[in-house]
Amino acid sequence: MSLQSTDPIADLLTRIRNAISVGNDTVSVPTSKLKQSVAEQLVKSGFLKSAKVEKGAPRDTLVVTINDEDEAPKITYLERISKPGRRVYAKADEIPSVLNGRGIVIISTSKGIMTGTQARKARLGGELICKVY
Repeated sequence: MSLQSTDPIADLLTRIRNAISVGNDTVSVPTSKLKQSVAEQLVKSGFLKSAKVEKGAPRDTLVVTINDEDEAPKITYLERISKPGRRVYAKADEIPSVLNGRGIVIISTSKGIMTGTQARKARLGGELICKVY
């Protein structure tokens, strides 16, 4: 399997989604700063247990712990919004709310990766990366 992907965020989200569907607690992905910051936002929001970078020979890997062994995953839906062929941007007042605030939207702003509520408070718009609930 190749380490390169045309859409690394979609690859991260798909690996997390697949791990949840087969009942795995952890998943490993090739790391990048963007993947790491998206995973950290999911950890801060409580959807993932942890995200750690492990040093490796050809390249580092990001080890994402979805949940504890005796625990159900908190993610029921994970969708990529902006894709390489169709980027989706939103102004600060146009950032969508997911399930009346029960879910989150992760957005890439000029100040970094943040959730939709953080971006609204900071009055920042940007590229909508994914939505999770």
